[in-house]
Formats: sequence, structure tokens, C-alpha cells
Amino acid sequence: MTGHASRRTVLSAAAAAGAGALPLASAAPEAAAAEATGPAAAAQRTAARGGRPPHPAPLIDNRFWSSYTDWRCGEQAGTRPVGGRRPGLVIAAPAGRTEYADPHTGRTSLWEYATWTSPVHRSRVPATEVIASWNADTPAGTWIGIELRGRYSDGGLTPWFTMGRWAAGDGDIRRTSVDGQSDGRATVWTDTFAVDDPASGLRLESYRLRITLFRAPGTRLTPVVRRLGAMASDIPDRFGVPESRPCVARELRVPRYSQNIHIGRYPEYDNGGEAWCSPTSSQMIIEYWGRRPTAEDLAWVNPDFDDPQVCHAARFTYDYQYEGCGNWPFNAAYAASYRDMSAVVTRLHTLTDVETLIRAGIPVITSQSFREEELTGAGYGTAGHLMTVIGFTETGDVIANDPASPGNEAVRRVYRRAEWEKIWLRTKRHNAEGKVVSGTGGVCYVYWPAFPGPAQRHALAAVGIR
Repeated sequence: MTGHASRRTVLSAAAAAGAGALPLASAAPEAAAAEATGPAAAAQRTAARGGRPPHPAPLIDNRFWSSYTDWRCGEQAGTRPVGGRRPGLVIAAPAGRTEYADPHTGRTSLWEYATWTSPVHRSRVPATEVIASWNADTPAGTWIGIELRGRYSDGGLTPWFTMGRWAAGDGDIRRTSVDGQSDGRATVWTDTFAVDDPASGLRLESYRLRITLFRAPGTRLTPVVRRLGAMASDIPDRFGVPESRPCVARELRVPRYSQNIHIGRYPEYDNGGEAWCSPTSSQMIIEYWGRRPTAEDLAWVNPDFDDPQVCHAARFTYDYQYEGCGNWPFNAAYAASYRDMSAVVTRLHTLTDVETLIRAGIPVITSQSFREEELTGAGYGTAGHLMTVIGFTETGDVIANDPASPGNEAVRRVYRRAEWEKIWLRTKRHNAEGKVVSGTGGVCYVYWPAFPGPAQRHALAAVGIR
């Protein structure tokens, strides 16, 4: 009903299935399970008892490359940085040619390629998970591939893991994640690098990203990469979090779209609208910032359908391997394919971080899972669902555009702050059958203009996005 399962739900299902997967916490009572260990968890318990934690240990580290200096600092193999108001990375002279056998079309094609490899980034958070995201222009005849390689806390190196093969269109390749990637110590689950056994103490201490730019041979075409980076995190296992104190009362005027009016439409894209929470949420924010697909872009959509741009978003966020529209970085890349837009996937610590962004006029798309009784007024339960936070009431409750609504007029909802914060920030929960499964731990998408104002820049920096 509400959307394709979240990444952490996928992790949980895989863990239950067999060897090499992420272990689940025992099905302990919630109060006991919330007593996680470590300085961050101690700070959370202090807050829950009414005290103020001094400075909790960082749980999240963001590193994004986007400036001219950034692009010059990496290792070039056929690429070059370009300056201007919005710097980027392009193909200068191809480093070589290679064949790509597209597993989703059966076609094998020859491509010229060039690469850029980032400097080593030592995360301030030795991480159990890393999620990459990118912003790029990929005209027809071009595409990109994104890889990650890291060093573990014991000195071992990972292989180069593929984090995505992406194009804005679907005429040259089918955008795709890659299954079956593991070195026996960590696994890539669709769009998330995850240490297999966090309880062992193993962490990813540093990493590099490599991006490969592809183009049709003999042409002067090139992708333009505007931003590349990753969010590394080590969120402790927790069934709940302390409620943050409200500090902002503001509501943003964000367009309202229902995914449910699209049920049955274009079932080739994740079974139609019933699973389109992520692209529907993305489209709301894209249009909030004044961007939208052109009439030419939408010419493929049945003219009898309302809100054809939602169908468009579903098609162009669709991950052909995952068979869903909920690939987190693919949604961010879709948003950034619009003129002068920036987008990242990250995690936030509390609703206070969301309030910081809302105060600056920046809405946030959050990922959560819950039983029906855990979110008053929702009227449904879900294993994974995306909604758009557009503001806060005077009492601190969350104002959300919830795409799992019967029609556009019903999309705006008000949800209780404490309930929302819990279902979004927890990493463990009990499902309707009483089994312990995973939560998303604060994952969100943040989209903003490439040239933000001072207040927006300050707000983004305050939550670790630069």
C-alpha cells in the first residue's frame, strides 16, 4: 500500500534468510533493548532522564566533493574539472574503451570511459554503514558508474564495490544497483554498504569513491558530474529515542501529490502507484523549488492520467535490479537532474535538525516504518515508507505531506512529534508479528537549489551538508 520496503527492511529480510547477512538484535522488551552501549547511547539516556547531554559522540559523517578544488584534488584518468559558477567534472580524453553487457536489456555495447577517484576520506565516524549519492547531467549517449573502496579498522581493504550504474534516461542503459557484492565482512544491500557483524567491533574507518564517466565512442559527449560523496554512520541499535524539544513553528507551501491515485498505472515500474511513495515525495519537493518536467518530457504518459509528473518520477527513479522506485541515491540523482538542483542522501540526528532546515525553507523527505497503532492518524502500517516533512505546529507536531493518501486533498497530515521521531530514528522495531526487524535510523533526502541563500547555506552546514 505505502511503498517499496526500505533499505533497512531489505537488510532485515536478508539477515533472516541466511549466512553472511546482518545479525538481528534479540527480541528483548523495548525498554531493555533501548539501553544500547557507548557514549552516544549514554547521552541519549541522560536526555531521556531529563538532563542535557554535554556533546554526544558523532554518529554521522558527510563528505561531498563539488568544488573546482575538489575535482582538481582527485586522481584523474581521462577526466578534467571545469570551472564556472557551478563547477563539475567531464571527460577530457577517454582513458580507454570497454564493453558493457546490460543485464536488463541483454544488449552489449562499446563505450569510451574516463575516471576520477577521490582522495582518501577518513571518516570522523568509524562506520557500520555508508550510502553514496551523486548529482550529474547525463545527456543521451552517456552514463556513469559509482564505486566505493574502504579500509577497515583492522587495516584490511574492501574491494571496489559498485554503488550504482546510473543515467537520467533509460534509452542507453537501465539504471541499476548490483546484487551479490560481499567480501565476507561487509555487503552492499542495493544502495547501502553495511558491515555484516557490527557487534564484532569492525568498522570502516576511511574510504575513496571512484566515478567512471561513459560516452558513445567517437563522440564529444560527456556527463557532467556536479557532486559526489557519501554519508557514513554508526547508529547504535535502539528501539526508541528521547523526544527532542520543539523550537520551530513554520509550514512550507509544498505541492501535494497522492501516490494512491496512480494505483494500477504503469505496473512495470514497481507495480504502479501503490509503491511510489519515494518518487511521489521527490516530485513534491522538486516542484516546491520551481522545477518540473516539460510537456515534451511527459509526452509518453497517458494524457488521461492526472499528475503525469508522478508517473515520470517513478519511471526515472526506477532501479531495474531492485525492481523498485525506492533506491535512495537514485531519487536524489533524479532530483538533481533538474536545472540547478542539488540533492544528497544523509541521516539526521533528531527532529531538531529537521527544524533547522524547515526554518531556512528546506523541506525534508524522511524514511520510516511502523505498525498502524504506532503513528496516530496514519490509518495504515508499513515496512518502509517515504514522506515529506513540510513544517511543525506551534506545539512541535510534524506537518507532513503523506503520499499514502486517497487523493491530493488528503495528503497534508499532522502527526505527533514523539511518535514520528521514534519511528524515523530507531534502528530496531517489532513488526505486526512481534518479530524484531530494522528501522532506517534517520535516513532522509535533502534537496535544495544549487545556489542557496545565506540562511539556507548556514542551515545545510549546521546539519553537516556542504
